[in-house]
Amino acid sequence: MSSGSEVSEVIREGKFVELTYKVTDRKSGHVLTRVEFPLGYVHGHNEILAPSVHRELEGKSAGDVIEVAIDGNQIFGPRDESLVFSDALENVPEEYRQVGTSILMENDKGQTRSFLVTQMDDETLTVDGNNPLCGRQVVFTLEILTVRDATEPETKAGGAIPAGADVDRSLLRPV
Repeated sequence: MSSGSEVSEVIREGKFVELTYKVTDRKSGHVLTRVEFPLGYVHGHNEILAPSVHRELEGKSAGDVIEVAIDGNQIFGPRDESLVFSDALENVPEEYRQVGTSILMENDKGQTRSFLVTQMDDETLTVDGNNPLCGRQVVFTLEILTVRDATEPETKAGGAIPAGADVDRSLLRPV
């Protein structure tokens, strides 16, 4: 090792990590989602992805690209058809009247769940509260961009998600 060269930081508890990822359906090869903006979090403090993905990230460093195969049923459970329901279009606020829109709803216990608008016609709108990965075999491809010591405020906050980042929360940890 040449003198003055830095040992590259590896992902472990308390490290601030920035990464981008894409999720591909293993059967079709279709990219289901991708995160263009770097997603920042503090490892071991606010794990934003599935635990199996975080385990694979341990010990990796900036510049690494890893692939993690995931069984959607294992993480999110089988589809629950009771989470699919339709409503008259007139009862749905204008800003949600688009297929692919995510709506955060709260139940009477105060728990929130993300619902995705899956169908719409002239009269009704259908939403699905199942995670889009339910029942799918997918591959997460993660590119690690930054690994460094987390600052104290980052550790307290659990990481920094950059302002304006369009994070697809439906792929994050199940509620």
